[in-house]
Parts: sequence; C-alpha cells; structure tokens
Amino acid sequence: MRPTVILAVTVLFGCGREPQVPAPAAPRPAAAPAPARPARDYKLVHVFVALCDNRNQGIVKVPAHLGDGQDPAGNLYWGAAYGVKTFLGRSGGWEEVPLADRPRRPEILARALFRSRSGPAVRILAEAYDGAKMEAALTDFLRAAAGTLGAEAPADLVCFVGHNGLMDLRLAELPKADPGAKPSAAVVLACKSQAYFTEPLRATGCRALVLTTGFMAPEAYTLEAIVAGWAAGEPPERVRARAAEAYALYQKCGRSAAAKLFAAE
Repeated sequence: MRPTVILAVTVLFGCGREPQVPAPAAPRPAAAPAPARPARDYKLVHVFVALCDNRNQGIVKVPAHLGDGQDPAGNLYWGAAYGVKTFLGRSGGWEEVPLADRPRRPEILARALFRSRSGPAVRILAEAYDGAKMEAALTDFLRAAAGTLGAEAPADLVCFVGHNGLMDLRLAELPKADPGAKPSAAVVLACKSQAYFTEPLRATGCRALVLTTGFMAPEAYTLEAIVAGWAAGEPPERVRARAAEAYALYQKCGRSAAAKLFAAE
C-alpha cells in the first residue's frame, strides 16, 4: 500500500469506544534521588508496540490486512509504511541490527533493533505484542518503567505505541517503583494517554515525558522525533514540540492543533 493511502487510513480510523476517564491522580510525592544508571556507551530506547487488532481491541475497525493483530508484517503499527519497524528501517537515520535471540515470551511476535547512524549513540529495541495480549503489553511496559521487567539492565527511555488498552481494561495490579535503576522517562503514543497513564506511571516512579490529550495516530514518525530530541538532551517542552511538528507534517494538520495534542502529566 502506498504511504499516502496508509496516512488516510490512520486519520480515519482512530480509537473506538471511550469509557469513563479515571479520576484525577493524587499529587506525586517528592521524588527520591535517581539511582545510578548502568554503564553503556549508548542510550537504549525500549518500545512496546501493541499490534492493531480489529477482533480483540475496542477500536474502530481498520482494513483487515492492517488490523490483524497476529500478523506483525502487515500490521498498521509495525509493518505498514508508518509502522515502527518499516518506518525506522527505511529512515536514513537508523540502521537495523540483526537479532540472534528469539522473542523472550510467546506474546511477543516480532522484535527489531536499530542503531543511530549519526549524532548521539542510540539504540531502539522494538517489540511487537500480539494484539490479543494487550494486558501483557501494558504490564510489561509499566514494569519496564518501574525497572522490574527482568534481569537485564533497564532502558534509558521506554515507549508504548498502539491502542490505549486502558480504555478497555483495568490492570489488576500496577507495577511499583523498584529502588534500583529505572528509565529516565516514559512516552505513551496512544489516544488520550494523559488521562489514563498518568497515575500508572506515577506508581512506577518514572517521569512521563510525552503523553497525549486526544485521539491520534500512534505512528513512528512521532516516535522518531521524540527520540531525536530526548537523545540530544533537549528540554521536555522542546521534545514535545518536535513531536507536534512531526505529527503536523505527516498528518497534514495545523501545527497549533498538533501542539495541543502532546503534553506531560
């Protein structure tokens, strides 16, 4: 499918039903001093992609080949023109690095690793979750934000991309902050993520760098813009401005409207 057609699809088909928004979160307590980061000669970004799924998610249906949540290769958020794997793979700023190991869990259907070609040394590890396993994708993302996902050293930045699953389900338990090292910030590219992810991220102790205030297309050009600003050490306001600029360009919407879409807590 040509990129222009994909763009039209993502604008037309957004999130579906919208239940009651959770009550406003209580103020965050004073943050403890940040623990020491693991020694690395690059910054690591871990991206959790919940594959678009017509059958198992509360969304307005997209064309079948884009909304098959068990087929990463053709999925709207992974293999389509603006999906994470395809977009970064075609971008001149990134080089895909072969991965020898298989996905660590059956819910993860595909993985991809990219490293920056220039500028700050950055690697992006993206994992595509079965669209029917939204709870696993959300839980793993929040555990990564809390620094409790596993024995591996935590990423420096964690990102969730896809449908806002918290509109459809409530997690039985929110991951809590680990006293050890954790990511410096988190990003959620999903519809109305500010209203739904602020409290869960506060529970993890991870700062929200970019959340969204309305319906949106969670595509990889926005992710790429955010990573570029964050890796360069830009202020959070400038990182969010980058997100808005990229979104306005690809979605062909006004920059002022796009600017209102991206926020923090």
